[in-house]
Amino acid sequence: MSELVFVTGGARSGKSSFAERLAAGRGGPVTYLATAQAFDGEMRERIARHRVDRPAGWSTVEEPLDVPAALAAAAPGTVLLDCLSLWVSNLMLAGWSDGAVLDAAARLLTAARQREGLTVLVTNEVGFGIVPENALARRYRDLLGWVNQRCAAESDQAWLLVSGLPLALKGEVGGKSPASSAGR
Repeated sequence: MSELVFVTGGARSGKSSFAERLAAGRGGPVTYLATAQAFDGEMRERIARHRVDRPAGWSTVEEPLDVPAALAAAAPGTVLLDCLSLWVSNLMLAGWSDGAVLDAAARLLTAARQREGLTVLVTNEVGFGIVPENALARRYRDLLGWVNQRCAAESDQAWLLVSGLPLALKGEVGGKSPASSAGR
């Protein structure tokens, strides 16, 4: 049986740490599906730090573009996809149209629903700020917002992280948060 959990929040809100605790709390195998690309030295260091921080027993799949196929190929158990924000950015940088990105998001959701186990989707909430001043940034904000809306609508649970605190948006477990948050 599939279960889909959506975790969103701003930069450094604690969303990845919260998602990692959700994944670890299930027991069993965890696949970490990473979408980041190392375009510069700082990003290479960040990716290396994240690799070291993951539990030793977790497997890692690094896939910046064909995330639906990587999710579909993942072993049963838990998959933590971190993150939709970078994935959408990667697709835009690769020249994908808005329609193609939204189609890929639909394929991602289909893959999540067809697999056995928990899928945790991590993303940035980009709709709380001001309207960006340039067309590319506005397109990114809009496109990620649409992807986030679709993923949240399909999820069994949705969480918003604010200053390290998880707020249940949808499908709260047992009336309380499944994990306290304090992290990176």
